[in-house]
Amino acid sequence: MANINEGLAKLLEIDGAMCAAIVDANSGMLLGKAGSGVDLDLAAAGNTEVVRAKMKTMKSLGLNDTIEDILITLGKQYHIIRPVATKPGLFIYLVLDKAKSNLALARRAAQDVEATLQF
Repeated sequence: MANINEGLAKLLEIDGAMCAAIVDANSGMLLGKAGSGVDLDLAAAGNTEVVRAKMKTMKSLGLNDTIEDILITLGKQYHIIRPVATKPGLFIYLVLDKAKSNLALARRAAQDVEATLQF
């Protein structure tokens, strides 16, 4: 089992990884962050709103399901938001350089890291 800092270090080993964070979606606060290229404090707060909006929409639609991940594709970057299944209210936020990363492998690696996190 990995702690937050070990998990973040593992995320940064992913090809093309620029930065990563573990975020409390209830408050928008960072529990840990690593890397550079994006203001992670600002991104944590903003992406908390993304997660909340998606959860609200799912509830309105009567979808009885969970979010595996949310992918935001920009011109030069991928942003992956992955809720932590074992700890509702937390999510992994990972930013990748689009030109240097393999999205499928990065999603799989984020899943693997999520499975090893302990709080």
